[in-house]
Amino acid sequence: MFDVDQMIELATVAVATWAPRVFGALAVLVFGWVFAGWVRGFAQEALKRSPLDDILIPFLSGLLHAAVIALVAVTALGVLGISTASFVAVLGAAGLAVALAFQGTFSNFAAGIMLLTFRPFDVGDYVEVGGEAGTVQEVGIFSCILTTPDNVEISVPNTGIFGATIRNYSANETRRIDLVISVGYDDDLGVAARTCMDTISADPRILADPVPRVAVAELADSSVNLVVRPWVKREDYWDVRFDLTRALKENIEAAGCSIPYPQQDVHHHEVNG
Repeated sequence: MFDVDQMIELATVAVATWAPRVFGALAVLVFGWVFAGWVRGFAQEALKRSPLDDILIPFLSGLLHAAVIALVAVTALGVLGISTASFVAVLGAAGLAVALAFQGTFSNFAAGIMLLTFRPFDVGDYVEVGGEAGTVQEVGIFSCILTTPDNVEISVPNTGIFGATIRNYSANETRRIDLVISVGYDDDLGVAARTCMDTISADPRILADPVPRVAVAELADSSVNLVVRPWVKREDYWDVRFDLTRALKENIEAAGCSIPYPQQDVHHHEVNG
């Protein structure tokens, strides 16, 4: 038969032992939950005043909130008298396993954080990254979306961008057009150079500062090559390049200069006997 008095005594001891711990753990959980919410709100307000991208603000504040909640849970277990060493060890092992399983994903994520923090390019910029070139449509956590001039969408993983060479063609207000014009060896180089400069001066989209440059660059096998280097606003680059290429060809020929084809001289010697 059960001894009622002994059961009551054991129950009284258990309640006296565990009740303060339970109430203490509950108090830690409630206070910790409120404190974690306050930390997240404070972090969001602080990050909004920082130069970080808006896409990072909810993620970083949520990550901080989760870290505080985890710390509160471990503290509550300690108040209950449960050893937290094994619990922390299990969490660490689980975190390591997840990190190894998603190593590539985490690498893209870390690279995305760095891209959004340092901003080597913005949405709308024309860039060359990861072996691809196009206009940036989206800078994401794991990848960047580009659109090529022929309207093909390309997704480039962030690990292929951050840490590699990034060419941002939209970063500066002006760009230089580099063209090579070839004339024959019998042509007057002065006439050719003046014709190039006159063609440049006739286009109002070409900037006067920096000063355009026309110079003899190479004595090639079949031609004398002149470099033509005017400066334009970045938004006018391709239109001016296309128009200038055509105008130079027409004006050079109209000035009496030739644009030679590649050619070779073959000398034939007859040998008696």
